[in-house]
Amino acid sequence: MRVVDLHTHSSCSDGTSSPSDVARQVAKRRAALFALTDHDSVEGVEEAGRTAESLGVAFVTGVEISAREHDHLHILGYHIDLENPALRAFLEKHRGSRRERVRKCVEALSRAGVPVTFEEVCALAGKTLSRAHIADLLRSKGLASSRQTAFSKFLVPGMPGYVPPQGASFEEAVSVIRGAGGLAVLAHPGAVRDIWDFPRWVSAGLGGLEAYYATHTVTLTRELLDIASRYGLAVTAGSDYHGPKSGRSKNTGIALADEDCELMLRSVAGI
Repeated sequence: MRVVDLHTHSSCSDGTSSPSDVARQVAKRRAALFALTDHDSVEGVEEAGRTAESLGVAFVTGVEISAREHDHLHILGYHIDLENPALRAFLEKHRGSRRERVRKCVEALSRAGVPVTFEEVCALAGKTLSRAHIADLLRSKGLASSRQTAFSKFLVPGMPGYVPPQGASFEEAVSVIRGAGGLAVLAHPGAVRDIWDFPRWVSAGLGGLEAYYATHTVTLTRELLDIASRYGLAVTAGSDYHGPKSGRSKNTGIALADEDCELMLRSVAGI
């Protein structure tokens, strides 16, 4: 068995560890391949890559972009050119959309009598704001015991602080990834099973599926592998690690059979 992790987050988005710390955690698992995929940000990619390579871990550049059609419709981009002007402009614009969504969530919570302010949320975050930072604020105020509890009590549909996603469409996200030389991969497909539309997504340029994911069952993984084979899509693996006290993946890495790991190294990393 060999370990791969192509889906991780740092404090440059909604993770709790620095990019270097994420790389070190991945290296502890003796991973064969690693990508930092922060939400709408490539700020930490070079730092993570330097650390990974110093520790002997193969590294590919990455990002995760959210689409507005569903709270969990996210597209991972690999091998992106970090200096691509269109990508840089897109990510900056999309971070603005995130910021506006967070502002609206906070305003809705305030109207519902929940004592939070936008300034307090901003103080907990870096350049990329997210609802996770609202959740962290709610936890710090004793209004929730964890990020997950904060989401379920305040930030999901039907709860007082919920605001629908804003920003790019699926097609726009895939287009900007491909325009930056990247491979566009559907993140955590199980989380969006209710809206699966692979013919449309493949036509838009989708190039891969995250079939191996921390919470996927064996049955779901097999189904996704069949779909990937049917459409000629690359297959990836990711833990969705967010760091200590995030409640998202206690460990980095997904253990794969040697032959599956070798296939991923060739199809995703070009090794």
